[in-house]
Parts: sequence; structure tokens; C-alpha cells
Amino acid sequence: MTPQPMRAWSSIDDALLAPVRGVLTDIDDTLTRDGAIEPSALEALQLLADAGIPVIAITGRPAGWSEPFARSWPVRAIVAENGAVMLRRSGAGPDLAISFTQDEPTRQANFARLQACAAAIVATVPGARMAEDSAGRLTDIAIDHSEFTHLPPEQIDAVVALMRAHGLTATVSSIHINGWIGQHSKLTAAAWAVPALLGHAFDAAEWLYVGDSTNDQLMFQHIPLSVGVANIARFVPQLQHLPAWVTQAERGEGFAEMAQRLLAHG
Repeated sequence: MTPQPMRAWSSIDDALLAPVRGVLTDIDDTLTRDGAIEPSALEALQLLADAGIPVIAITGRPAGWSEPFARSWPVRAIVAENGAVMLRRSGAGPDLAISFTQDEPTRQANFARLQACAAAIVATVPGARMAEDSAGRLTDIAIDHSEFTHLPPEQIDAVVALMRAHGLTATVSSIHINGWIGQHSKLTAAAWAVPALLGHAFDAAEWLYVGDSTNDQLMFQHIPLSVGVANIARFVPQLQHLPAWVTQAERGEGFAEMAQRLLAHG
């Protein structure tokens, strides 16, 4: 089935923005460029916070990598490792509260399986290497395909196949191939984080999601008001579910474009 074409974000009607209570967003290549948050995206996060619009970031990045940003960015929380770990400020200071979807015995039991899968990938897929942020990962593994190395599509497919053969869930982001054990996802992350942070149930019709790659398509499928930043064009041929809307600008500039239009409605 051919996905519905994306519409220009600038053309969205105000009536469609009226139900929005908050923003969910990917991080890599949605807020960032070359691994660093773009100034326009950071400013947009602050403007949204000042307007009382909560932002929850959901990423495949590890908990360890996410910690400094959960402390310093004006977001309600970062849910890392594709829905497994939530980091949020516990008060006015820099301390973080960290929560997991899996208990400690489960995480320990999964660790050996994850490491065995990682070793098999590195040993059998030419050019495959662990992501440089692997030391901060608590519940998953990640293979670099575009951050500090390059894997061609056939090698990416081979990594995904090996992960699935080991019983892992596997997704491909703009930079990494992530694998984990369990049923959590970016969508379950939203259903977990919204009530934990805001005290009411998650309703997909009340949230806007912003992303840029194949590991965002579950959100594109289930959240009606979904927005792709312009660099999603790289992944369009691989997507079964496209975002409903697309910005003119790429990466953090695209996120800022989304925020400007949303705030103008308010």
C-alpha cells in the first residue's frame, strides 16, 4: 500500500492544532545536527516550555548519553533506549530521577543475550562496529551505520536480521541500528511517560510527534498529528508509514519551524 503523501507543515489549519497538549520528539537529526543540538531547536524548546507546552524527547540513545541533556534542556523528560529508561529532573536542581520499564533481574538476564548478539554481529557482518555511545547503554545494543562509520544498506539489513534471529526487536535510526529485548517502543514510551509526568492518560490525538527516520514510523502510524523534518526525505523509500506533515527546513531548524507554527496558533 502506498503511503499518503506528506503535506507542507506551513499549510496546516489552525483547527488541527487546537487539541494539542504537548510535543513528543525524536532527538538525533530532529533536534540535532552532527550530534549537537541546533541553537534554533534549543530556543524552540524553551519557547514551548515558556508557553506551558510540555515536550518529551524519546530516543534510541542510551541513558548515559541522555543524562546531561535531561538535566539542561527545557524538556519534561527524555525517554532513552527506545522506551526502556526515563530520565527526568527530580526538582529544581540538577538531580535526575531514573525509571525503567524492566526490573533489575530482567535487565541482568537480558544483558548476556544482548552482548552475545553484539559479538555475533561484529564477527560476521563486514564493517559492523558498536556505536561509540555503547558504554552508556543499560537495556539495548547499537551498531553504528552513519554516525562515525558507514554501512551500506545490505549490511544494515544483515545486522537487523541477526538481531531478530537472536530474538531482539530491531529498528534503524538515522545513525544507529538498535536492538533490545522486550515489547517497549517509542509508542509505549509515550503511554508510560505522559501519565507519569503529567498525571493524565496518553491520548494520541492530543500530542504532536516530530521525527526523521524509520524508527519513528510507529509514531507516524499512530499519532495523527505527526511531523517529519525535511531530512526525512532520505528514508521515504523505506517507510511504510509517513508523517502526515513535513517541514521545509531540516533537523533542528525543522523542529523550530514546527514550534513556531504551533506557538502562532496558541
